[in-house]
Parts: sequence; structure tokens; C-alpha cells
Amino acid sequence: MNQGPIGIFDSGFGGLTVFKSICERLPQYDYIYLGDNARVPYGNRSFETVYQYTKECVFKLFEMGCPIVIVACNTASAKALRSIQQNDLPPGKKVLGVIRPTTEIIDQYTQTGHVGILATQGTVRSESYKIEIQRFHPQIVVHQHACPVWVPLVENNDLDSEGTHFFVKEDVEALLSQSPKIDTILLACTHYPLLLPTIKAHTPKHIKLVPQGDLVADSLVNYLERHPEVESQCQRGSTYTFYTTDDAADFGEKAKLFFGQEVIAFHTIVDAVD
Repeated sequence: MNQGPIGIFDSGFGGLTVFKSICERLPQYDYIYLGDNARVPYGNRSFETVYQYTKECVFKLFEMGCPIVIVACNTASAKALRSIQQNDLPPGKKVLGVIRPTTEIIDQYTQTGHVGILATQGTVRSESYKIEIQRFHPQIVVHQHACPVWVPLVENNDLDSEGTHFFVKEDVEALLSQSPKIDTILLACTHYPLLLPTIKAHTPKHIKLVPQGDLVADSLVNYLERHPEVESQCQRGSTYTFYTTDDAADFGEKAKLFFGQEVIAFHTIVDAVD
């Protein structure tokens, strides 16, 4: 049986926060990260476009030898994952996302049964979190709010300026105005953990803030334990390789902010997939 690295895909940099958590929990495996920076952002694109882009990048990672790919992008998970799982997977390949690992256990955080979602416009419009949470926990009421400015702020490393505090405060208050019962806020975008100190500054202390990285990492640990036939295909060498569809030097420079250590990246071209 051929072994290969675990693939991590994101539309850009945000998935590196999930990748960082996965590496901390599962450092023994080899990994390939692919960021589709040339076509970012995905959040404001149609379902059809996000599906096509995601499928192309997932198949690129399969071509690189990955037996399993983690779609570490909320927009891609919301708009494309299920279609790829149902219609496109080659035999023996697996693809997982970030929504289900989060929604399965969100009930462990809320006491009131009212959960807030902060996410991109694409994720909010997809209603994926609302659908998945209510599928697992029909008693939970979900409140959503889109934060279109947050991703550009993070990617410009503008994490603590007066303007950033203004936008974060405005968006948090807009979400909380939907219900006084909200006691848990899920940060449903992989960029948002970098804004966590600023978000905390404008969120009442009794409200739990839940980033995704550790939840996705825990879910992957559990998945590999339950599926030894997949785990046996994952190569063990503790190597990390980074690819981007845009400028490799620029990616490496900015990726350190998200990954927490130096990143050397390589440029790659993603081919169209029928």
C-alpha cells in the first residue's frame, strides 16, 4: 500500500491556524499544505466557482500522493465539501472539512442553547453551520453574523489598531444584538483566531469564544483512530511542505503570522478538473 502525506487545503492563509493545531496534536505525520492564494477570496464567490476551485485543489493534493485531505477552509467546506465527497472522490481517497468537527460538539459549550456564529459572507449565506448544528442539536438556536472586513484586516497584519477595534466591536455587538441569550460564539473562519485578543476585548466575559483549530485537530485524531485503514496510508516523517498558487516568497513571509514559525513555500499550478 502506497503511503503519502496528509493534505491540508485552504483558499489562502487561514487554514494554517488549523494546520498548526493539527501538527501540535499529530506531529509524527508528513503534511502538504496548499493555499490557493491566486484566487482568494472564496467568500464572495458563487457555489459553483468555489466547488470547482476546491475540487481542483483537492485533486492536486491527491496527485501529490495525499491519501486524505483536510479542507481547512470554512467557505470551501460549506459550499463544496459534500458534493466532492458524494460525487468526485477517487477510490481509496478521503476528504474531510472543518464544519462537522465543530458542530458535533458545540453543545458542550453552551448552557443557554443560543450559539452565535461569526463568519465570512459566503459561510453565513450557505447556512451550513445552522443546518449542521440543528441536525446534531435541534434544541440549539443559531444566530449568525458576517464579518467581511476581518479577513483583510488579518492578512494585512492589522490586528490591534483603532480601526480594527472599531470593526470588531461593531460586528460583535451586531451579533449579540440578535439575542441576549447568546453565551457561546463560534469563530467560523480560520483567520479569526489571530483577532482573538481584540474579539475578547469587546465580548462580555461570560460568553465563550470557540476557535476551530483544536476542535478540528481533535476530530482528526479521533478519525484516524477509528479508521486504521486510512491511518496506515499516512506517511510518518514529521515533514511539512507548503505550496501556493501565488507568489511563493510572499506566501512564506505572510504565513509565519498564521503558522507561528518560518515557512518556506513553493509555487504550484492547479489544473482544471472536469
